[in-house]
Amino acid sequence: MNKRKFSVKGVNLGNWLVLEKWMNPALFDGTDAEDEYWLPRRLSPEVYEARIKIHRSEYITERDFVTIKSWGMDAVRIPVPYFIFGDREPFIGCIEELDKAFNWAEKYGLKILIDLHTAPMGQNGFDNGGISGVCRWAQIPDEVEFELSVLERLARRYGKREGLWGIEVLNEPAMKGVWESVDVQNRYPAVDKDMAAGSGPVSPEFLKQFYLDAFERMNPYLDDDKYVVIHDGFEFKIWKDFMQEEKYKNVVLDTHQYLMMAEMAGCEQTLEAYEKFVKDNYEKDIQEMQEYFPVIVGEWCLFNSLACGKDTKGGQSVLNGMEGTDAEVFTQEQKREIYQKVAEMQLNAWNKGSGYFYWSYKLLTDTVNTPGWVGWDCWDLGRCVDFGWFPTERR
Repeated sequence: MNKRKFSVKGVNLGNWLVLEKWMNPALFDGTDAEDEYWLPRRLSPEVYEARIKIHRSEYITERDFVTIKSWGMDAVRIPVPYFIFGDREPFIGCIEELDKAFNWAEKYGLKILIDLHTAPMGQNGFDNGGISGVCRWAQIPDEVEFELSVLERLARRYGKREGLWGIEVLNEPAMKGVWESVDVQNRYPAVDKDMAAGSGPVSPEFLKQFYLDAFERMNPYLDDDKYVVIHDGFEFKIWKDFMQEEKYKNVVLDTHQYLMMAEMAGCEQTLEAYEKFVKDNYEKDIQEMQEYFPVIVGEWCLFNSLACGKDTKGGQSVLNGMEGTDAEVFTQEQKREIYQKVAEMQLNAWNKGSGYFYWSYKLLTDTVNTPGWVGWDCWDLGRCVDFGWFPTERR
């Protein structure tokens, strides 16, 4: 296959159009909701609408696109929900916000990767999938078709826009390996046990067919320079013989690699161990898979338990019932040294592929005044840049 060659540097606009409670807990104040599905069901329609509209108008603005461009970035990955077109009550659509983002991106010379981040009835059971502990979307043909229709409508609307880099078919569908290692239904308990009944991992056979179907629905509307991005489902190397025909030359493979997942796999929490793990696993695997697809690391960050001063058990936050750290273990200088090294080793690995998108652009969690959040500030790329933890090519 005649693979396209490119290198992209970008950042995720996480928690803007798809909510994640840990990134902005105040939005969930006064409710027991842990995810986006239950929030509108725990608030009156008027309060829900007001909160969402204010959040969306303030969380990301034109100024943020200027900032991202000034860091030397090329692109933004924008997670969007399955209800983006406003056709799934009680949720409020957000297509107008995405339209604005395209205008900002085109004005300031950035590209957009639209990332369909959620599916009705859940594709992973994670809180960031919109509904905790429920993973049944793949078992419901009507909902699979609905997701395909959303992708087709997105491709039709933006496929010829200058600002479009590509469309990601589905974020983090959970196959068996990650379903079991994360222990999804215990880590993300479902509110409604009946709704969660029958939940389970997505099969590779289903996912491959879904990707093929999505490509056929989207590609006719996409200009030749746009990409269709598929996520690896946390099984990076099973995709070698997939979509290798010439017609799929614009398909990109997305893998998400976090050091907290390395820790879950048994990596010691030291800089030396992190570096060895990154070289022996991430770097080696990306080089191998780059022979088959352009590979991007669509999510990663500097977060690690070493800098937190405590084993986070795979990045479990205080929202997961973990007891965090209240006091810094390292000085600012020591922290900077840890993060700079962690950034360098990971960027070296990502450079063996076709680029990356950092998770995430900003974080509204108050990591100073909220007990237990020491070490979580590095999820906020703006802070990483300001503290000199992350290298930029300022323009």
